[in-house]
Amino acid sequence: MTTESSDLYPVTRLAAAREATAAAGLDALLLTPGPDLRYVTGYEALPLERLTCLVLPAAGEAFMMVPRLELPAAEHSPASRLGLEFVPWDETDDPYATVAARLGAPRRVGLADRMWAMQSLRLREAMPGAEQVLAGTVLRGLRMRKSAAEVAALREAGAAIDAVHAQVPGFLKAGRTEREIGRDIAEAIVAAGHSTVDFVIVGSGPNGASPHHELSDRVVAEGEPIVVDIGGQMPSGYCSDSTRVYAIGEPPAGFLAYYEVLRRAQQAACDAVRPGVPCEAVDAAAREVIAAEGYGEYFIHRTGHGIGLETHEEPYIVAGNTEPLAPGFAFSVEPGIYLPGAHGARIEDILVCTGDGGERVNHRPRELVVV
Repeated sequence: MTTESSDLYPVTRLAAAREATAAAGLDALLLTPGPDLRYVTGYEALPLERLTCLVLPAAGEAFMMVPRLELPAAEHSPASRLGLEFVPWDETDDPYATVAARLGAPRRVGLADRMWAMQSLRLREAMPGAEQVLAGTVLRGLRMRKSAAEVAALREAGAAIDAVHAQVPGFLKAGRTEREIGRDIAEAIVAAGHSTVDFVIVGSGPNGASPHHELSDRVVAEGEPIVVDIGGQMPSGYCSDSTRVYAIGEPPAGFLAYYEVLRRAQQAACDAVRPGVPCEAVDAAAREVIAAEGYGEYFIHRTGHGIGLETHEEPYIVAGNTEPLAPGFAFSVEPGIYLPGAHGARIEDILVCTGDGGERVNHRPRELVVV
């Protein structure tokens, strides 16, 4: 356990989660492997059909159900610092019945947002009188406001993905396929310090008009714009996500015209970030610039999403979200313009709301990079 990971996953999280559970009127949180469990305990448990579950009562002692064969991993994880009771269970035991017996007769329980349906249904069978709600409604306020250590982890992730974007021009050559380029980028993501590659989007020419385009065997040609959206998870658990646009040779004039509109829109949205501003106002700042230039119908997604232990988490930067920004909120700002059958563009940075504005954690140039 390093000082860094102790700061990222402090022992105080358990008490904070318990207080939030009580304040939400729940009797317990039930957290299985995934970002909710890792946030509260620091334990990156394997997602298995065998139940691993933190049981956090609003009143009473927390405990963790652990398959006996996973007990050594749990005991050597950051969760061991929390004073938790580990309750190992054997292959012929019913861990769901054990959870129910130890909780008594709860009325409302919060289930991890990423809990498998088979586990939530087994818990419903074991506790038929308990209403099940999403743990995310309880933990969202904690997870949205990043600590100083979490912000530092996001800066580290941002620097790592920036280092990959710095190498991308060397991978772009006419005659190569998107898949070949994507393979090189994936290797660079790991080499830059990520533990996993979460996604690699290389959208060349008309494929750039599909925001979540999958790598294909399309051959990249001279004069085409290429959207490169990449990200991964660092050993800390925190994620990167950044998009830049490249071109092999000079792209079409029509593309250059709307790319400059997009660049101004992204800057306007970043400039709008400060405490107290509703999330939807940041979305509107980008959308107004794009709509004013006649491209409104081609901006087909929200302006951003929160980021942390998940690439997509709250808060969402979208119309209708009146949640006011607060220091520690971390999210993407990524407007896009997509012309079906022709080409597209997106510029994405991760920002952290500070006491008086927004801090970008990505620092690569936002101008079109012509290779």
